[in-house]
Order: sequence, then C-alpha cells, then structure tokens
Amino acid sequence: MGKAALIPFLLAAALPAAARAEPVLLISIDGLRPGDVLDAGKRGLSLPNLRRFVMEGAHARVTGVAPTLTYPSHTTLMTGVSPARHGIVANTSFDPTGINQGGWYWYAQDIQVPTLWEAATGAGLSTGNVHWPVSVAAKGVTWNLPQIWRTGHADDAKLLDALATSGLKGELEQAVGAPYAMGIDESLAGDQNRGRFATALIAAHRPDFLTVYLTALDHEQHEKGPDTPQARAVLEKIDAIVGDLIAAERKAHPDAVIALVSDHGFEATHSGLNLFRAFIDDGLITLDKDGKVASWQAMPWIAGGSAAIMLARPDDAGIATRTKALLDRLAANPANGIAAVLDRQAIAQAGANPQATFLVNLQPGFVTDIFRGASAPLVARSPVKGMHGYLPGPANLQATFLLMGKGVPKGRDLGVIDMRAVAPTLARIMGASLPDAQGRAIDLRP
Repeated sequence: MGKAALIPFLLAAALPAAARAEPVLLISIDGLRPGDVLDAGKRGLSLPNLRRFVMEGAHARVTGVAPTLTYPSHTTLMTGVSPARHGIVANTSFDPTGINQGGWYWYAQDIQVPTLWEAATGAGLSTGNVHWPVSVAAKGVTWNLPQIWRTGHADDAKLLDALATSGLKGELEQAVGAPYAMGIDESLAGDQNRGRFATALIAAHRPDFLTVYLTALDHEQHEKGPDTPQARAVLEKIDAIVGDLIAAERKAHPDAVIALVSDHGFEATHSGLNLFRAFIDDGLITLDKDGKVASWQAMPWIAGGSAAIMLARPDDAGIATRTKALLDRLAANPANGIAAVLDRQAIAQAGANPQATFLVNLQPGFVTDIFRGASAPLVARSPVKGMHGYLPGPANLQATFLLMGKGVPKGRDLGVIDMRAVAPTLARIMGASLPDAQGRAIDLRP
C-alpha cells in the first residue's frame, strides 16, 4: 500500500469506535406517561406509531428531575445535568412583585451548560427546532422556531418573526399554506399545526438534528386529569402527528434514529394549598391597598406540586427561623397536604433550586399554584384535575424514553433510567460529545 493510499486508512482508524454520526429526530410529548404506551392495549388506547418504538426499538421509564416541571425537565433532556447545574430551576422566573408579568424561562442564555444543539453543531451537523422550551436565541440551532408566548395578541407573531431564524417562519408558512400557531396555543390544533411545520422544515432543510415539542396532552391532563377519555383522545391524535414526523424523517434520512421523550408524568389532583395566604397572614409578605406585593421577607416560588421558598435576605437567620416555623406548622396539619419540607442540604442532594432556602413538596393530589392572595382560602378544591412539579420518585411522575432506528436493538427494555442519561445517549448516536453531562450514555449494543 502506497503512502497516499495509507493516509485515509490511518485517519479512519483514528476515529473513536463509538462515533456513529446518525441523524436524530427528537420529539417530546409533554406529560406522556410510560404506561400509556407500554400498556396501551390495556388502557384502551390506539397508538400504532408510538407502539412502533416498543416493537422496533428500545424503551425506558425515566426518573425525572426536581421539580418535575416542563422547562427544567426539557433543559435536562438537552444537557444531561440537573436543574441545579443547568440553571432552569422552574417554568417561570422568580418575580415576587410581578414586574415580569408572568414571564417564563424562554431565553436559552439562561442555560449554564452546553446543549445538544451545540454538541451537534460542534460535530459538524445541521440543527433545527420547533417550539422546544428554553430555545430563544439558542446557540447551535441552524433553523429555529423557538417557543415564546405572552398574551395571545397578534403582536406575538411579530415577536416570533423577530426571534426565529430570519425568514424561516414565512418560508414555512408558504410551504404549509397556513400561519404558524401562536405560542400560547397549547391545543391539539396547535400541535397539529406545529407538526406540519416540522415536517415542512424536514423536507426543506433536512436538519441532522431536529427537536420538536408537542404540548396538547399536558394541557388536557391539567384540565381533565390523567387517563381520562379526553386525555386518551388527544394522545391518539398526537400519535398521528408522530407518524407524520417519522415518515418525513425517514424520507429525508433513511438511517435516522428517532427518539421520543416526555418531561414528566401526572398526578390526579383534588386540593389547592394557598401558600401565599399563609405567608401574608404571618407578615412575611405585605400587600398594598390594591392587593399587590409591597414588600416581602420570604416568598414561595411555586412549581405545581412543590414550591421553593425564597428569602429576601438569605443570610438572615431570624427570618429563616421564622419561615421554617411557619412551614413546620403548616406541615403538621395533614389537611394542608405537605409531604416534606427540605432544607438547603436536602435541596442540594435533590439537584433542585440552589437559590432556595427551603423547598415544600406536596402530597399527591395537592397543588400549590391555584390560589393566591389574602382573600383566598388556605386550602380549597382545585380547579385543575392533574398536576406535576412534585419531587421525582413516584411511578405516576415517571417520564418516557422511546428510541428506534439504525443501531437500536429491537424490543429492548432499558428499565428505569435517570433523565440525565438521555442527552449523552443522543450525543453519542450523533457522534457528538457532552462532556459536562452528569448522566452516562446508555449502552445500546446488542
């Protein structure tokens, strides 16, 4: 063999054996419980496209992060680290006096570690995104339709035009023949719209790594409860969207690996705990004549089934003691539904919000973010029928991981995995690297 012929051989031999460099389509169905797919027949669900993953690929039940909320979980799915590390510790930013008007963690600059988008780009791959949480101005996204919403006003569409990849929204609207769904639209129609835009993006640009987020199941389970006829009907319709996405990806990339994830499961709910009322009554929050927060010493940062407790002066031992005494009094009454009050050490062990002095976790069936203000009762019947945001662990809160495509063993049950393992697994499949990941890539060898 001559020197010229030997050089390519040596270069190929130097490549890591684990590098596969397959394209990846990553679909998220918010609130999808593993049993809805694994036990679809027993639950009366017709999910032919989701069941394909079980028969043709690998599946796992996933232990989530603290709290089991959409934005922290989706950021863990993209980074392989816990919320304490990546910085997205809730859905909404901490805003005790309401100046952010209910703003969420939309902006990817708040993520403190590299993402799969960046890893894929670093491996020489093109990337795309449709509606993934915490994706505004995300680094490494070639074609980006980020998730952001404010009020549902028509100006929201103009805002998205400004934040999306230049010209992309208009290009895809022309291809689809319809306007892109407003960000605040969490309905089935909204998911169907974004599914069409995702298939159009695949056809037009063939990204090597694409993220797509579907939200209608989560919305329905909050409204009607998990495992209700309404939730099952929505999931069956979402299954059809997944089928369209699979077909489009297979056409663009026959060797692609398709991953389907969820961020959390769901608990059925019955009661709401108004933590704000308790803090107001104790004088830790002071309201003005209009009922708005005038000042505060301690404040709940609510998260569905849990709440981080923030102190205006974290080093004030007196306020910390007073706040802990209030929480202990609340927890002592079973009617309030408090399962545990965590201190800083326990919060750190859970990988939860490092800014919090305490964390309140509720019993299944109780929620924190329904009632507010001094006039609302401390405990009342919850108007929402399903919730998450509790600490992970219970089976009802487990998330879903499904995988099929080139190199994925058929019919493999991966058991229960840590959510932080998903991102490094997908990075390995793409021939990319996430060195900051706390989770280990799953071994998919036969």
